[in-house]
Amino acid sequence: MASRSIARADIAPLRAWLRIGAIALVLAFIILPHLLWRLFDRQSPIAGLFLGVAAKIAGADVRVSGQPIRRNVLYIANHVSWLDILTLAGRTRCAFVAKADMKPWPLIGWLTTSNNTVYVERESRQKAHHQATALQTALTSGQPVTLFPEGTTHDGRQLLPFRSSLIAAVTPAPEQISIQPVAIDYGRVAPEIAWVGNESFGANALRVLGRRGRFPVTLHFLEPLSHADFADRKAIAAHSRAEIAAALGVS
Repeated sequence: MASRSIARADIAPLRAWLRIGAIALVLAFIILPHLLWRLFDRQSPIAGLFLGVAAKIAGADVRVSGQPIRRNVLYIANHVSWLDILTLAGRTRCAFVAKADMKPWPLIGWLTTSNNTVYVERESRQKAHHQATALQTALTSGQPVTLFPEGTTHDGRQLLPFRSSLIAAVTPAPEQISIQPVAIDYGRVAPEIAWVGNESFGANALRVLGRRGRFPVTLHFLEPLSHADFADRKAIAAHSRAEIAAALGVS
C-alpha cells in the first residue's frame, strides 16, 4: 500500500492540471466577449475579471485592506509571484509594467497585452526615456497601472532594493496622477508561493497549482504619496519601500 506522502505527491500534479483545465474553460467562455468589448473600448473589464477568477481557482482567497484609488494611479508594489498579477488585477482591473521578453509567451503574452501591459527593457538605458513616456501615456488613460520596482520576484521574507528609473515617468507627478504603495502579503505561505532561483515558470506554476487547500492573500493599499513631499523619484522609491516593508513586517 502506498504511503500517505506518496499518495499526496501523486495527487498534486493531477490537482494542478485540473486547476489549469478550469482556468482554460473560463478563458474559453470570456474570450469572445473580451474581444468584442475591445473593438469599442481599449479598457476591457473582462480581462481583470478573468484574472481574478483565475486567482480564485489557483487557491487564493484575496482580501483588501485600505482604500485603493481606482483611476489615474500608479501602484508601487512588492513582487513575490506571478499570482501577484492575478490578485491585483482581479481587484483593481489594473494594467502592469512587465519585462518585454514576456510579450511573445504563448497565451500569457496575449493576455498581458490585451490587458494593456506596458512592456519595458529594464537593462536598456537608451530606451529609458521612451519607456517612461509609454508609462505616462498608460497612466493618463485612466486605468490603474502597477509597477514592481524590485524588478524580479523574491521569497516574501524581505524586500529587494526598489529601482527608481521608471518612477521618472511620474516625477514630478502630474496633479491628476496619484501614487499609491501596495503591500502584497501571502503571510506564512509566501515561501511556498514564491517564484525564485532557477525554477522555471512552468515548474513553479505546477507546484503552486498543485498545493492542497487554499491560502490567504491580503492586498494592503497604503496611504497615497503627497505630490508636494515626494517630487524626487528616489524619494518616492525609498518611501514606498519603507511603507511596504512596515506593512509586511520585513526588512
